[in-house]
Amino acid sequence: MIQLRIEMNRLRFMITTFLLFCCCSSLSCAQQPAPIPSPTPSLEYETAISLPEPRHDSDVSIEQSLLKRRSTRSYTGESITLQEVSQLLWAAQGITDSRGFRTAPSAGALYPLEVYVVAGDVENLASGVYKYEPRDHELSLIIDGDKRSELADAALAQSWVEEGALAMVFTAAYGRTTVKYGERGVRYVHMEVGHAAQNLCLQATAMGLGLVTVGAFHDEQVSELLNLPEDEKPLYIIPVGRK
Repeated sequence: MIQLRIEMNRLRFMITTFLLFCCCSSLSCAQQPAPIPSPTPSLEYETAISLPEPRHDSDVSIEQSLLKRRSTRSYTGESITLQEVSQLLWAAQGITDSRGFRTAPSAGALYPLEVYVVAGDVENLASGVYKYEPRDHELSLIIDGDKRSELADAALAQSWVEEGALAMVFTAAYGRTTVKYGERGVRYVHMEVGHAAQNLCLQATAMGLGLVTVGAFHDEQVSELLNLPEDEKPLYIIPVGRK
């Protein structure tokens, strides 16, 4: 009986020693430094452009903007400033509340709209196609180079699309709204793009800029030109320029 107890204690000791060894080995491995990832290759151009802060007041009343708003199809060819671009984008889809609410109403606050800037004559902004990022109030470069002429071709050769200093393109990801409201959500999206476009029109009027809303274009051609995601559809092209 005594011999059996001795053997049992010896066995317990061996098992405990083995477990301690395994535990220490695991901890040693876990403490090894993680491999350093390879650096991401730098791009030839800056992909994110911070926009100047928009102003929240002016000397032009909303009544004056409503009175003077007109569709403008002729522009001087002069450039516009990045500050003006910032102001226009904020008016169209800028965030105005810590909860993420924007300048234009949206059914369920689902915000299906995206805004792209096809820039050609903007001071301190290289020609290209940019996407507006409301959360950070910045532009992300999508495509390099002046695409206004190609956009005008997609818009049934309407020359004013090419002649503005830039053109803003509103698109919609319908699924963001229809997932909650079903087919009725399609109507809500169309209401919303009207709200946002009117904001843009009134802001441009207050700034002394000209613009016109364009709905005649080949959807697939515009989508391909802007490299839109499959779930986004173009709804509006709005050229903007000095008048």
